[in-house]
Amino acid sequence: MRHVVYHSCRNRHCPKCQGSAQARWWSREQAQLLPVEYFHVVFTLPEAVAGLRLTNRAVLYEALFRCAWETVREVTADPQHLGAAVGAVFVLHTWGQTLTHHPHVHGLVTGGGLAHDAARSPRWVSCRRGFLVSVKVLSRVFRGKYLACLRHRHQQGRLRWRDEREPLREATAFAAWLRPLYATNWVVYAKRPCAGPEVVLKYLARYTQRVALSNRRLLALQEGKVTFAYQDYRHRQRPRRLTLGVEEFLKRWVQHVLPRGFVKVRHYGLLANRGRAEKLALCRRLLLALGRVVGALLGAPGEPGPRRVCAACGGVVWLKEEELPRPPYQAWLEEGEAFDSS
Repeated sequence: MRHVVYHSCRNRHCPKCQGSAQARWWSREQAQLLPVEYFHVVFTLPEAVAGLRLTNRAVLYEALFRCAWETVREVTADPQHLGAAVGAVFVLHTWGQTLTHHPHVHGLVTGGGLAHDAARSPRWVSCRRGFLVSVKVLSRVFRGKYLACLRHRHQQGRLRWRDEREPLREATAFAAWLRPLYATNWVVYAKRPCAGPEVVLKYLARYTQRVALSNRRLLALQEGKVTFAYQDYRHRQRPRRLTLGVEEFLKRWVQHVLPRGFVKVRHYGLLANRGRAEKLALCRRLLLALGRVVGALLGAPGEPGPRRVCAACGGVVWLKEEELPRPPYQAWLEEGEAFDSS
């Protein structure tokens, strides 16, 4: 099959290219969804840590992915919270509406997972309906893991310093700089999406191939100044305009260009590439045995659906699940035009 693409540079930072790649990613991820609750989680770096970006972007972003997943894995594995091995997909997002540097990762986490003794007796463990784990616990664990990771990277000499941050090269100065960060609250968000996991996947698909700014938000270029539209989240997402000088505009945009070869979409746990097909097949068999597929289709994810009884023999009648045809790429793109948060 031939795909005609006009003026395509295939760069993942281009605001025009990779539309079909986004649609393929969304379609592939949607096919892997389990009939359970999903939770949208967000881990955000505080401004003090994000300020190290100029010379340490790869180290900061790598630690963000690693610590976010380790936090989810550790907390959900604790029997006091869930006691199961979950799956997650994380996507890096580094910008705010006005192109400021705002590094955080969006994640879609399964609302349950395989019990830790699943190797001997496979069984599915579900979270409470509408609740995964406490965000306060996630925040504190994430804060401790990330600062410990920064301390370790500093000991390895992997952090670079320049200008006013040059004194942080010394271990004592760096330890003093880290100390107040343990007393601050780190922002972590975890909530079940009201519109379902498919909508969250479509939202994340916007970040898989493009960054920062879409062309339709650019309004004017006059007298060396750029005007673009944005949504003011502090005032009920009101549409506003911002005008910047060309140099300031380029400075803000370029800081969101990722290091060469950096992977910005990552899968973990049940959704990790290694053994994903086998693990998802096992999860679907366990969920079918529990009747969770019926419950999910009836709009009550996480709760056993009503079982139908055969009038002749009195046995349970199981419903067969089939995958519906997916919309073509062009239809997906047209539908998603109004769902742009970039």
